[in-house]
Amino acid sequence: MNVFSRAGNAAVFPEDTRLRFAANYPEVPHKLAHSLGDHPLLTLEALATLAESLPATSVEYNFGNQPLGVDGKPAPTGIPIGRTIREIETTNSWAVIKNIERDPTYARLLEDLLDELHPAIEARTGHMMKLQAFAFVTSAGGVTPYHFDPEHNILLQVRGTKVMTQFPAGDPRYAPDEVHETYHTGGGRELKWRDDLLPGGTELALSPGEAVYVPVMAPHFVRNGTAPSVSLSITWRSEWSFAEADARAFNGWLRGLGLTPRRTGRWPARNRAKALARRVVRRLGK
Repeated sequence: MNVFSRAGNAAVFPEDTRLRFAANYPEVPHKLAHSLGDHPLLTLEALATLAESLPATSVEYNFGNQPLGVDGKPAPTGIPIGRTIREIETTNSWAVIKNIERDPTYARLLEDLLDELHPAIEARTGHMMKLQAFAFVTSAGGVTPYHFDPEHNILLQVRGTKVMTQFPAGDPRYAPDEVHETYHTGGGRELKWRDDLLPGGTELALSPGEAVYVPVMAPHFVRNGTAPSVSLSITWRSEWSFAEADARAFNGWLRGLGLTPRRTGRWPARNRAKALARRVVRRLGK
């Protein structure tokens, strides 16, 4: 079955947004427009029910008033996930429901959204791989601390407002090479925050009906507005992103041998040699 088939649904991304995306993908952050509106799958009740139906490993939640920089993942609040979401106005929480595409109805939503963009995506970075979606529910004033993600990512704002501050992808000042290498060999994606980094960031304010594209590994943090927020993140991988990840992991292996490896390249660099070397090393169990 072609996952990009549609049943005559109206477009969520208007034509000018699709053109803007095609002009900027994959390395330039930019804002987009969407018409998800009050989608029935993205209400608090629907998301709470979904979270309760998925394995515990698919849910992560903690207090919303986090600092910009954290050392490892914050501890959970102890409030059950269903209550956390249904009572987000009072629970002072940040919650993410991971891999919501495990539910067939949410899988169709993800496929429909990416169907509208896949020609532009595949023209630049090839076949789309590992399609995933994440739903975020955040109390007023909540903070998503400074971190990076390995996927190509579009964050769609459905309810409330937030401001994402993005930093240049691939610049070791904002995310040191050693942190990337550690992440790709099993470490965390959280980054250490310093106030002197702030001038290098770009603020992207989001209201309902707006979205933002986040390049692979672009460091960012998010501050929620004065009301609870619901956002949907749609993500995909490419052979290019996997190759960069494997090249980073290979550099980490080299660094562990006492060497100082050359940095990996950003798109359109393929990082082919180091990626293949890492895959050989992995097969050898090293």
